[in-house]
Amino acid sequence: MSYSAQNIRNICLLGHGASGKTTLAENMLFLTGGTIRMGSPADGNTVCDFDPEEIRRQVSISTAVAPVDYKGCKINVLDTPGYFDFSGEVMEALSVSGAAVIVTPSKAGPLSVGTEKAWNYCEERHMPRILYISKTDEENADYNAAFATLRERFGKNVAPVVAPIWDENKKVIGIIDVLHKRAYEMQGDKRVEIEVPEDKLPVLDELYDALKESVAETSEEFMDKYFSGEDFTYAEMLQGLRQGVRDLSLFPVVCGSAVQGLGTLMLLDTVVDLIPNPLEGSAELVENADGELEEYVLSDRAYPCAFVFKTTSDQYGKYSYVKVMSGNLTPDMTLVNARTGENIKLGRLYIMKGKKAEEVKELVCGDIGAISKMEALKTGDTICDARKVVKFPALPFPEPCYSVAIAPKTRGQEDKIAAGLTRLNDEDLTFNWSNNAETRQMVVSGTGDMQMDVLLSKLKNRFSVEAELSIPRVAYREKIRKKVEVQGRHKKQSGGHGQFGDVKIRFEPGEQEELEFCEEVFGGAVPKNYFPAVEKGLREAVQHGVLAGYPVVNLKATLYDGSYHPVDSSEMAFKTAAQLAYKAGLPDANPTILEPIGELKVTIPDSYMGDIIGDLNKRRGRVMGMNPDGKGNQVVEAEVPMAEMMTYAIDLRSLTQSRGSFTFHFVRYEEAPPVAQQKAIEAAKAIQELDN
Repeated sequence: MSYSAQNIRNICLLGHGASGKTTLAENMLFLTGGTIRMGSPADGNTVCDFDPEEIRRQVSISTAVAPVDYKGCKINVLDTPGYFDFSGEVMEALSVSGAAVIVTPSKAGPLSVGTEKAWNYCEERHMPRILYISKTDEENADYNAAFATLRERFGKNVAPVVAPIWDENKKVIGIIDVLHKRAYEMQGDKRVEIEVPEDKLPVLDELYDALKESVAETSEEFMDKYFSGEDFTYAEMLQGLRQGVRDLSLFPVVCGSAVQGLGTLMLLDTVVDLIPNPLEGSAELVENADGELEEYVLSDRAYPCAFVFKTTSDQYGKYSYVKVMSGNLTPDMTLVNARTGENIKLGRLYIMKGKKAEEVKELVCGDIGAISKMEALKTGDTICDARKVVKFPALPFPEPCYSVAIAPKTRGQEDKIAAGLTRLNDEDLTFNWSNNAETRQMVVSGTGDMQMDVLLSKLKNRFSVEAELSIPRVAYREKIRKKVEVQGRHKKQSGGHGQFGDVKIRFEPGEQEELEFCEEVFGGAVPKNYFPAVEKGLREAVQHGVLAGYPVVNLKATLYDGSYHPVDSSEMAFKTAAQLAYKAGLPDANPTILEPIGELKVTIPDSYMGDIIGDLNKRRGRVMGMNPDGKGNQVVEAEVPMAEMMTYAIDLRSLTQSRGSFTFHFVRYEEAPPVAQQKAIEAAKAIQELDN
């Protein structure tokens, strides 16, 4: 069945881990005939959790697409992970969604961090949203408490479009559709209409009046009608509610149990009736062919254009997930990749349902699908008609903040790890990796320990290489603190030409980080043609300090005297003499070890301030200032030694219940305290043992 853009809705399911998003997507498919049986994450047989890692861990780790056909509409449901290590997947889903369904469990207590983050994501993007109170069938479920928490946190614009019917244990056993004034319960897999209970009629009237008030606020015409005491027609109610959702002055609340199927169709009704279709979304800023920003509005009559929001690859090939931003896409169509300027010919087109790919002959404007075997495409690319080249903004992925060293369990498999990480990086742009030549380690940086654990599993299962993680070594430096003058003399006689080089060098603390080489030789004691050899010898020597073998910085070396032999002197001899002077002089120049210091900016709610400051003190941090960010948070700025920050991403998550975030960047080196110097020397010994 083909759909027009007016009959498409793109929604993403957001919320904390284990709030029931995947089960809700599964129930949507099941109740609308998209699947023949209802799977569960615990059994590992849901449509959206199909990756072997998701099945093993029983959590979502990537965004999956589930197209739901309902009442003549196609609802593309994007099921996102709730665990914060996989927030990059959430960014991908948000980039192509017209609205969000924020799933929050029906329990008493404070709002979950995942719900808060989901709301903030929507606020940043001015995105319409529906709140879905899940798991109303579980023990200790308390719809009233959950709703009160949402209303308290997000304000009076949170408006219930359902009235739950519950038993004596507060468990929801049915729901009332406030707009249509109908009540339903589930009998097996079927939704059955029932009479509205007598004791719920006053509640229904109260909620309906509240909806009328919300509708009245959407236009002056409706406001006049409301105050004159006239009733709204059903069409006017629907029009006003749609406007309220689109204007972000109304956030509908639905409730239910995805396991029982209660409330799911009501949620789908709300999506179809109140969520804007792709053509009704707000304009986006894009970059045109001249590099200038302009507004872009989705149009089914414009030149073809699509945005690549996700990439997957498996044993069956590579899929580039796209949302069609204008026009229609057809196989074999030639478009321009706005990033590279190259023409690309589209491969086969598919509609994805979890891992199942159904080939189609066309993707229409506003729809979400996939293109196969497009090696030239990357996540974040825009493909468009050559007559109208535009580039959509890059996805705002979280900055990698957690780094680990990765090494194969079997020596010699470093290349296999590198190849595997390169392939995995095509799918997941939230991590990066590099070979650190100085510390002799391959370092992977990402969002957290769970992401790293998943990468290890994928390397093993998909690329047959077992790896292990460790804390990365720190790149220390050495410098001297006093001036010394020293002679370096290299003399060797072994028949024929000998070797002779003799230099006197003054070593002292310098201003610049790199070696500063000067000469003050008088009277040709050392011929000028040997100066470059002396400098080269020193530049090689400063790569290894005399305390622990770390590079030496801020060193000024002045060649002020020496001698030469007219026959035996050579560039090699003077280079060696300079290195002998270095080795003899630096131990007497009061050498010390420097550690890298970084600038930390950590954003936290006010209530965690004491814990964060205390933790920074333990890390030898210096707090430089605190500034409010205007959103109820404080931004603490501090300087902290890099050696103390290796597990900060995990520790901050624990200290703030995942509400904190931070950035950390290297700024300079400074002298390390004695205990830290001893650690640096021990770390150097470990590197030397590795070399041996």
